[in-house]
Amino acid sequence: MANREINRRPLSKAESILRSYGVDHPKQIDLEAIAHDLDATVRYRKLDGSEARIVGNGSSAIITVKENGLRSRQRFSIAHEIGHWMERHGRGGFICAKEDISPQNDRDKGAEAQANAFASQLLLPSYLFDPMVAGLPLTLDTADKIGKEFQASLTATAIKLVRCSERPAVVVCHSQSKREWFVTGARFPEGIWAVTELDPETDAFELLYSSAAKGKTTIRQEPGSRWLSGRGAREATVRTQSVKVVEGVVVSLIALER
Repeated sequence: MANREINRRPLSKAESILRSYGVDHPKQIDLEAIAHDLDATVRYRKLDGSEARIVGNGSSAIITVKENGLRSRQRFSIAHEIGHWMERHGRGGFICAKEDISPQNDRDKGAEAQANAFASQLLLPSYLFDPMVAGLPLTLDTADKIGKEFQASLTATAIKLVRCSERPAVVVCHSQSKREWFVTGARFPEGIWAVTELDPETDAFELLYSSAAKGKTTIRQEPGSRWLSGRGAREATVRTQSVKVVEGVVVSLIALER
């Protein structure tokens, strides 16, 4: 995608904040400094039952983040709480559990989904992200590489990658008990969705059920019926890659072949 086409897009609220600070490189996205300038102080504490919370009092707020979490998770939590603050989701406060700061709310329109969307644009602003991924393969390897540049999680980056891609694709998360969530790109066909249970023929299945299997799988071309259900899924061919994010949870990126 040409840079002039990217630059023609209207900036989101989060991107406008970054632009106002002159941010032109991922390493310049200092969330604590941004929060402070927006009258929100970030602190790290032991939290039980939540990932983060925000308490507002008039024109200022305190954002508290779980102190022993992964850095990429902490950054998304901070950005999520800044989203609550900027979107004026009540000035009293929000306590956000892991389920709230999660893609499973992607199709919702409530406050948590809005805060997630804001966080994605603050961490992975399109005006920086889109030029960096232009022409790169639609894989978890790409998401992993770009995520490290933005200090964002592989999962959050994979979702952003799928959403901005011209190719139809979906990111899906499976646990051993169910399909936890899935997020489709804009060009993903209607009437097709990710399967609720992993096919035993997939590498993701071994990742999910074998404690010895680690890391990312190799990229594979597979029958769509292993991954998708719905109209036309059986005739489709897909290119897939999966990763074990924690024990008992696997995230996969599935791209439909042209």
